[in-house]
Amino acid sequence: MTEPVTDLPTPGLDSPLACAVSERDRATLAIVRRALERRRVVLAYQPVVKAGETGQIAFYEGLIRILDDQGRILPARDFLPVVETSEIGRVIDCLALELGLQALSEDRGLRLAINMSARSIGYARWKRTLLQGLERDRTAAERLILEITEASAMLMPDLVSVFMRELQRTGVSFALDDFGAGYTAIRYFKQFYFDILKIDGQFIRNIHRDPDNQVLTQALISIARHFDMFTVAEFVEDGRDAAFLAKLGVDCLQGYLFGAPTTMPPWKATAPAKTA
Repeated sequence: MTEPVTDLPTPGLDSPLACAVSERDRATLAIVRRALERRRVVLAYQPVVKAGETGQIAFYEGLIRILDDQGRILPARDFLPVVETSEIGRVIDCLALELGLQALSEDRGLRLAINMSARSIGYARWKRTLLQGLERDRTAAERLILEITEASAMLMPDLVSVFMRELQRTGVSFALDDFGAGYTAIRYFKQFYFDILKIDGQFIRNIHRDPDNQVLTQALISIARHFDMFTVAEFVEDGRDAAFLAKLGVDCLQGYLFGAPTTMPPWKATAPAKTA
């Protein structure tokens, strides 16, 4: 589940605000670069639970967290828009995958989803990290889920389709994140063969009392069922929404109602975990 990212303002290039934004971006990028060079990164884990079976966890999502010079977590919205199209974005994907594969190797009962951008498919370091991790632990592939956002998948749909077919032969699963955000062309959707469809949170909040969201979510579930995909509702924060989604037929639920992302792996924690 990707987290909301606030778009940067786009004032005139010569305006004082533009200069301030540019300076802020440069400072943020410097912090991110230092953090990556020194490997000040961690995963924060959030549970994805089976609908109607409170507490039964289907898998976890591992969300990358970058720490600043004082060890504080940098909000994703402060740097993701700036680094997404750059090599820094690819390095972040590599480190997230590396940490995820390490977690899978340490616990053979874990199933874990890791986010990636379609831009990382052709990045040599990312591919090397994946292949080496799967080689070290032959059980990891069937327990690894790679999440690609709807927007990212549509950047290069043909490449994504080929990439997915190759890895699905090894047992790796794929989740289409933020589905319903409005990017997917149906003609490409039929080619993707995602295993899991994650319904965008904009349709989930207050669904128990929002007729429009109810109709739209039902349509998204129908699409998923037609293509034999497992469904996950994102950003579930209200028990009434969770109950309604279970009746609607969603397979799994994810959100703060069931747990915030925590840097302490919940399956290892013996004390209250630190949220992140």
